[in-house]
Amino acid sequence: MLRSAAAPTLATPRVMGLTAGTFFVAGGAAALAVILAAHFPDGRDRLVLLALAGTAVLTGAGLLVAGWRLPRPAYHGVLLLGTVLITLAVPLCPTTATALAISTVYVLVAVDVVFFFPWQHGAAHLAVLFAAGAWALHEREGVSAGVVAALVVVCLVVATAIALLVRIASDASHDGLTGLLNRRGFDVALDAAVAAGRTAPLSAALLDVDHFKTVNDGGGHGAGDALLQRIADQCAAALPPGAVLARYGGDEFALLLPGHDGRAALAVVERLRAQAHGAGLSAGVAQLSGGESGADLVRRADTALYAAKAGGRGRSRLDDLDSVELARDLALAVADGQVRAWFQPVVSPTSGGLVGVEALARWTHPVRGAVPPLEFVPVAESAGLIADLGRAVMADACRSARALRDAWGRDLLLTVNVSGRELTAGGYADSVLEVCRSTGWPVDLLVVEVTESLLDGSSGAALQALEELRGHGVGVAIDDFGTGYSSFSRLDTLPADYLKLDSGFIAEITTSPRRAGMLTALLSLAGSLGLQVVAEGVETEEQAELLVALGCPLAQGWLFGRPVPPADLAGARPAGPAPALLPPHELGTPHELSPPVR
Repeated sequence: MLRSAAAPTLATPRVMGLTAGTFFVAGGAAALAVILAAHFPDGRDRLVLLALAGTAVLTGAGLLVAGWRLPRPAYHGVLLLGTVLITLAVPLCPTTATALAISTVYVLVAVDVVFFFPWQHGAAHLAVLFAAGAWALHEREGVSAGVVAALVVVCLVVATAIALLVRIASDASHDGLTGLLNRRGFDVALDAAVAAGRTAPLSAALLDVDHFKTVNDGGGHGAGDALLQRIADQCAAALPPGAVLARYGGDEFALLLPGHDGRAALAVVERLRAQAHGAGLSAGVAQLSGGESGADLVRRADTALYAAKAGGRGRSRLDDLDSVELARDLALAVADGQVRAWFQPVVSPTSGGLVGVEALARWTHPVRGAVPPLEFVPVAESAGLIADLGRAVMADACRSARALRDAWGRDLLLTVNVSGRELTAGGYADSVLEVCRSTGWPVDLLVVEVTESLLDGSSGAALQALEELRGHGVGVAIDDFGTGYSSFSRLDTLPADYLKLDSGFIAEITTSPRRAGMLTALLSLAGSLGLQVVAEGVETEEQAELLVALGCPLAQGWLFGRPVPPADLAGARPAGPAPALLPPHELGTPHELSPPVR
């Protein structure tokens, strides 16, 4: 992908319209000044020249108003018109001085040529321009070949200088590794597309290379650079006309798709992902809605990308425009306390005794009815409501859990899910600790749950927030372990106290000997690392019995209880003594736990 074969990125449709329009008006006005001050033996020549100058001024005015609507190829005709107007005007001038004065306007056309087009196209235009100028001046008295050559040299030097400056400025908008636009160049193209496309659909996408860090760690930065170059070339070769592809930063690419609605853009992104051989891509897509800025569009695409990565990577996610209305309703619901925390029991499978509860956000819309978290949580992230939503749910969970603790007269763990957007927003640890203080919930009985994929791609700020919470006694659980890119080798690096095995993993432990063997190994490894394991999605007695036999300390699932409002648990005080709540670092290996009683 040779940048020399492309027009300078500074020459956007709006800039081209303004520049060409200004030069046409200036050239026509200069010609009018010369014509009005000159004496013409033949009045008809004056009239023709006035018409030519007037045509230039009117053309320039039209370009200033609507030139941004013209496609780039149309400017070939615009600049040829400028060359023709000057070439027709020069022979009609009454004196050599006036002819030379008007011929200087060729310089303005030459500047436009090198500004608007790639080198090879610009060179063809300049050849036509110089030939036309030489023809127009060749029969003028006192104009020698040396004078024509001097005019050509001046035009060439000015045009070359402008071309070099423009391309140096354009290089600041390009990525040196891939030859694509960089973030700055993409933002310029995005702003221009938003301004130009209010009546046509416009979509954007962000694409992230899955597990790029693994490539760099395994093969060095050279391998990572080669992968990015290959992906850039493969995707660029499959772009539809008018699309803009950029390296947005690191291992992330940005795509602008004028004329594509969200569904059409999603189809394009899927084709690009299929073209990227040798690497997986996750992508988020969004369509511009009325009143949005380019920054709003990219933010929604980024939210969709985050959802795709959180969903297991290697997939695309569309940020639906219908979510705008849902976001407005959600904001009102959060403010009115209508989003509540329901509790699902967490038990000791050995005794069946309740150890804690997991708080799960629930929202009942007045018209839509129950809205699933998988629907409203991404909307909250997209609309910038996730911090308010997370704080409201945690506060409600802490208050309800405290009421249960007081009613039962026994401690229980409270686990609450946290979004990656909350962690990376800053101040999350302080917010959690403030909720505990205001609700009276003990920090050492609180556990925040994060997904492994979130930690895999999180910033230092997110990891720092988790470490800060752990320093104050709050536990951290890795949720959905056993799906996607789970790796035993990473367990010793995760800032966690609890490991929650995904329901999909647990579903096969009684039907797959190899899965049961993996569970045995995982329990032993987790115990040696000071991680307490929670098996999620337990639905059958057979699964529970195997968990007991293997020494799994904690479990949850429909077998032990479905998510219910806290009030439904208040009257169901657990029978028997409360199971001991030991900090994870005090746990032994599974074989050191209590023997099975089933």
